[in-house]
Amino acid sequence: MAVGNLTLDSAELSSSNQSGCDVFIYQRAAVVLFPIFYSVVFIISACGNSLVLYVICQRKQKFNSTSIYLVNLALSDTLFTLALPGRITYYIRHYDWPFGDLLCRLTTLLFFANTYAGFAVSQYVCRPKNIYKVVECFVLFHIFIICPPGIGFMTCISLDRYLAMVHPHRLQCLRSVRVVRRVCCLVWFLVSLQIAPLLFRSMLHEHHGRRTCMEYFNFEGSHFTPYVLLLACAISFYCPLVVITGCYAKINLKLRAAAKQNSITGRSRRNHRANTIIFLILLTFLICFSPYHLNVMQFMSRKIHHQPTCEELRAFKVSLQITVSLMNFNCCLDPVIYFFAIKTYKKRVLSLFKDYLYTSAASSKMTAENSSSNT
Repeated sequence: MAVGNLTLDSAELSSSNQSGCDVFIYQRAAVVLFPIFYSVVFIISACGNSLVLYVICQRKQKFNSTSIYLVNLALSDTLFTLALPGRITYYIRHYDWPFGDLLCRLTTLLFFANTYAGFAVSQYVCRPKNIYKVVECFVLFHIFIICPPGIGFMTCISLDRYLAMVHPHRLQCLRSVRVVRRVCCLVWFLVSLQIAPLLFRSMLHEHHGRRTCMEYFNFEGSHFTPYVLLLACAISFYCPLVVITGCYAKINLKLRAAAKQNSITGRSRRNHRANTIIFLILLTFLICFSPYHLNVMQFMSRKIHHQPTCEELRAFKVSLQITVSLMNFNCCLDPVIYFFAIKTYKKRVLSLFKDYLYTSAASSKMTAENSSSNT
């Protein structure tokens, strides 16, 4: 699954141990649970993110900084959603990919773009055989270890709300439409730069008569991979977490101070909405991304001291499948952020919900009348 299958460094393990350790356990449960889970994610994410893109693009008002970041966040989730039908089919067919190498690469591309492309580069580049390759590997990782677009845009939204609420008369140039568009383009450019190497390497592997896609069995890597991945977790997760938490705390302090000075200003809907947006971002961040990073860090910390046994590899594989699935669930929680952040989106969702209830009630009434008339 995504990043979890390419972070293991077992170069010192014997080939017999590698070939004898089958990490595909609990397949009967996986081929049932994962298709159901990702089907739900696909439906909710496709509906929620497509609707927000439609609503924002239909708005007559000019785009502001927050709406631009939200559009890019929805676009990131929508692109990831495109990879799910192939993955669902893959799990239903018991880890057998039927669509060929090209679609496997494209699916891998979209999947990694929503997680951590820098980790993908580790499997493609960081297999150094001499000191020059070691230096090259570390230089590449310092370039490539950045946040995926989802985390990047969440962090940008939090900083944008922080500047709007805490410093409304300072640094507003950073919230201009031109600057925000450049920031979004930079995020997409860096992500594209990270995942580009995946296009030049086959993701298909033969395993027990099946063609697996985006799975790794030999756990190749360099001796430095655990250290680099620990650094990646620190930069890609903990730095955004500190920024988002700091923004939430500062806005809360600002609102409390404003409430003491003027209760009406402190309780305004605009202030409450800004606080709610960052709280939802922080909650989504903790629920979806914390388990995966803690899991990777604890395994890599232990791996530095000893080579993992086959049972440990299997346990790590299972835990990664679960935590990566939870991380991908953020595509379903992002529409909740849009609901509170965009008034027109909230009105449209409520309108659709009311129309659905009205239609259901009307159809039920007609059915009851028809049945009574027949009797």
